Amino acid sequence: MTKSKILFEIELDKDSIPEKITWEADQKETPGPSETKAISVALWDQTQNNTLRMDLWSKDMPVDEMKRFYVDCLGGMAQSILNSTGDDFMANELNALCEKMVLHLKRENEQPKS
Repeated sequence: MTKSKILFEIELDKDSIPEKITWEADQKETPGPSETKAISVALWDQTQNNTLRMDLWSKDMPVDEMKRFYVDCLGGMAQSILNSTGDDFMANELNALCEKMVLHLKRENEQPKS
């Protein structure tokens, strides 16, 4: 059996707020740690029969990038649902939500900054 590791390392400030997030994986194209501004990990706990989530972002991640990150995450979930279950309805509904959110972000970006 083949095994693979994914490692996240989080540097926290004195208030336990993430300052720097790095990750690496055995099968990553570029070896060694890479910096990122946010991670979102979801695990299915079969004992509790629920989802455990961990969302972290560095304190210097811009809000507009965070919003885009979550739209991208939802779009990825739509594709995962389609691939894993074949449920076109759920995938299409999530994609429609993503399209609606992209329009919202475009309108938000067109507004003058204060």
